[in-house]
Amino acid sequence: MKKKNIKIIGFTLLAVVLFFVGKYVYQMHINHNFETISEGKVYKSGVIPPDKIKDYVQKYHIKSIVDLRFPGTADLVNNPEVPAELIAEQQAVAKIPGVTYFNNGSDQVPNQQNLDTFFKIMDNPANYPVLIHCYHGVGRAEMYSALYRIEYENFTNEQARQGVRPIIKWSSFDNGTPKGEYLKAYKSRKQLQQEK
Repeated sequence: MKKKNIKIIGFTLLAVVLFFVGKYVYQMHINHNFETISEGKVYKSGVIPPDKIKDYVQKYHIKSIVDLRFPGTADLVNNPEVPAELIAEQQAVAKIPGVTYFNNGSDQVPNQQNLDTFFKIMDNPANYPVLIHCYHGVGRAEMYSALYRIEYENFTNEQARQGVRPIIKWSSFDNGTPKGEYLKAYKSRKQLQQEK
């Protein structure tokens, strides 16, 4: 292979790597992993700094914020949830007229109390549009977004599980993982009612 071709291939690979690194940095650190789950109704994200949250609220007309952080998770390595950060978010949201903050601290796989609290919030049309967030926006926020899709948008369990990440392979929602298996086995309230 000619030296010129090797350089072109090298530059192309470098450009591809830089594109994906830049996209990751933007999504995680600038856009706070913000994503539309249901246009005009439900959004999910990672932590949005208190001084930026008002911008998102105004842009997407958000009326409720469901924070899935602390005291739920015991995973302090990947989710270093500091009580002062939660308080700062609550205080920032309290200054935004017409927005309600709900804390529903959850582990990666929800328990029944978390589900009951979440559904009580989501069953109330006055709470929409809703922003669901956890620390990174890729674990608990994804889980509750999938549950929303099953309960309120009639997604199948597999559609909801596949929809949590652009690439399902090597994610915490794969087959055999606690979150993946939970979503596969999850029974909606409608299903449970029909079984009675």
